[in-house]
Amino acid sequence: MEQERIWTAALVVIGDEILSGRTQDKNIAQLASWLNVQGIRLAEVRVVPDRTAAIVEAVNTLRTRNDYLFTTGGIGPTHDDITVDAIAEALGVEVEHHPEAMAVLEGYYATRGGLTETRARMARVPAGAGLIPNRVSGAPGIHIGNIFIMAGVPHITAGMLDALTGTLEGGRPVVSGTIGCWVAESEVADLLRDAEKGHEGVSIGSYPFFRDGRTGANFVVRSADEALVTQCLADLTRELQAGGREVIAGGI
Repeated sequence: MEQERIWTAALVVIGDEILSGRTQDKNIAQLASWLNVQGIRLAEVRVVPDRTAAIVEAVNTLRTRNDYLFTTGGIGPTHDDITVDAIAEALGVEVEHHPEAMAVLEGYYATRGGLTETRARMARVPAGAGLIPNRVSGAPGIHIGNIFIMAGVPHITAGMLDALTGTLEGGRPVVSGTIGCWVAESEVADLLRDAEKGHEGVSIGSYPFFRDGRTGANFVVRSADEALVTQCLADLTRELQAGGREVIAGGI
């Protein structure tokens, strides 16, 4: 039986403010959820500072081993917004002002003080790039090859993802199901391993917790095949119950 093609994406989160803790990143979760609906799995995430060498290294590493690469942050109008320049360097191309982006910004700022030289920085793209519409704040995102360059502000990123919906090739969305059990994770480690091994095409995540003076764990079964998830959950529930443990559908 031919193995199903798995499409993957990586994310580079760019910004000193993320690494310092001044800003909490929210784009990882929203991108992962959006990608899943597109049938693409978020395979890895890297957080890098506003430093050209770090961005170049991350972009060139992750774009070659994934189908898609997304970046967030560093495409604003200020001097430390260096993402476009760094990605252009990574690709070995020049930076240019995109005429369509200039037109969009001229229209957006017509009643907001006009398009200044500083604001025009948001129309700069790696040569040969296309645009990702931004209906929230005017300044568009950028796509070039398999790279999608987006804003760091979560609600603006969400709008750009909405514009990309249905445009990327992917596989079947991953579905999941959860059960919970008041048991120490170590007590059922072998059972979980055997369950995953016995259901090819599924992965089982174990998430232990300590609550109300008791130790428990939730087990999440994931697969692109909903029938496999259902069967694995049923078999896992039966095995746990055979060991005298109560199983809570949907998790604890």
